[in-house]
Amino acid sequence: MSWTIEQALALAPDPASAKAGQGLSSPRKWQSLGRNGNAVWGLCQGSGADPYQARIDLSEPAFKCSCPSRKFPCKHGLGLLLIFIQNPQAVVEGEPPPWVTEWMQSRQARAEKAAAKAEVATEPPADPEAVAAAAAKRAQKREERVADGLAEMELWLRDTVRTGLASAQAQSSSFWENKAARLVDAQAPGVARRVRELATLCASGTGWQERVLGELARLYLLRRAAGRLEYLPEPERHLVRNALGWTTKTEDVIQSGAVEADWFATGQRVEEDERLATRRTWMLKDDGAQWALLLQFAPHGQPLKNEFPAPRAYHGALSYYPGSLPLRAVPSGALNHSPLVVPGGESISTSLNRYAGALARDPWLEQWPMLLGGVIPCQHEGLRWLRDSSGDAIPVAMKHPRWWTLLSISGGDPVTVFGEWTGEFFWPLTVFTDQQSFTLGNG
Repeated sequence: MSWTIEQALALAPDPASAKAGQGLSSPRKWQSLGRNGNAVWGLCQGSGADPYQARIDLSEPAFKCSCPSRKFPCKHGLGLLLIFIQNPQAVVEGEPPPWVTEWMQSRQARAEKAAAKAEVATEPPADPEAVAAAAAKRAQKREERVADGLAEMELWLRDTVRTGLASAQAQSSSFWENKAARLVDAQAPGVARRVRELATLCASGTGWQERVLGELARLYLLRRAAGRLEYLPEPERHLVRNALGWTTKTEDVIQSGAVEADWFATGQRVEEDERLATRRTWMLKDDGAQWALLLQFAPHGQPLKNEFPAPRAYHGALSYYPGSLPLRAVPSGALNHSPLVVPGGESISTSLNRYAGALARDPWLEQWPMLLGGVIPCQHEGLRWLRDSSGDAIPVAMKHPRWWTLLSISGGDPVTVFGEWTGEFFWPLTVFTDQQSFTLGNG
């Protein structure tokens, strides 16, 4: 699998780690460097008596280092990968030392154990009817708890609107957190998350009233839709359940079918709160007309494996979760590197029309991918915009910390920009020029 410097730096947990990794990207700063198959290793002298042992499994990639850093990957792992990319002749082919062999063998053993566990899980149960009956009973009990929680939420929504948005803005965070906790107890985590985010919307500055009222309306719509599940077609029923926080087993998704094609990972974004870290990886099918969203989660404070670095092309099969707007997907097999080049971007008008169609199918849609072609970043009256040749413009998030990087890459010339559209502003993630791609990441 080929690597680029941009893809390696995209693995950095923060800009400081990326800069420190670049500082260690010279072979002169390493005592020894080697590789064997997918394993790359090196010894780098740190502040201690013994050099740090850094190793990489290129198949994922996965990193491990003996340094005390809690960042993943650390600067030594990033520096080692950059040397492998920029100076492959300095990484000598040979037999790995024991500390590399043991690590690679342990990874292989864990992978085999996971595969064996998955194989056992696919075996039919001893008593399928009893298992199905127990599952149906649990599902019925949960539906009842969710219905009770949503009925209580409806009263709370009515009271919140009746007392006025100004009163809601004056509430402390515990006002929203307590209601969210009640919904978690009712087994509706998707709704709880939306309620919790209302506290942030109340403090979101100019226009907060429209944003809060819009989210309250979506919550009310979700409550009404959940009360009429039996009347909804199956795709819409899945959509509502997903919004409530119901999960679908990955095995069931894969068994429902897959779309095999060349896919281009156009960009990624990681968001963290006090509970969970989430990485969104956006994949665009080779025909440029079909998107797929790959999600990864990790508890707060735990590293997120970047299984599909972006921007990068892959070939493989993706299976979509059920719903009226197929978007979230999961790989149904290995995704292998592909030479596919990035598809051309669309005009702002075309992308907004696609978003309108998607929103009509999923009114609880929170992010929508846009690959905008031939746009120029600019500023007008203190606001940030992307403008295309037709004169259409789309607002860029004011809090994006790498706006000036985007401006410098463009230099006033048209570029292709990928990012997420929230319905209010655009968050750039990747910039493509004629020769290169640049990852803006989370900023």
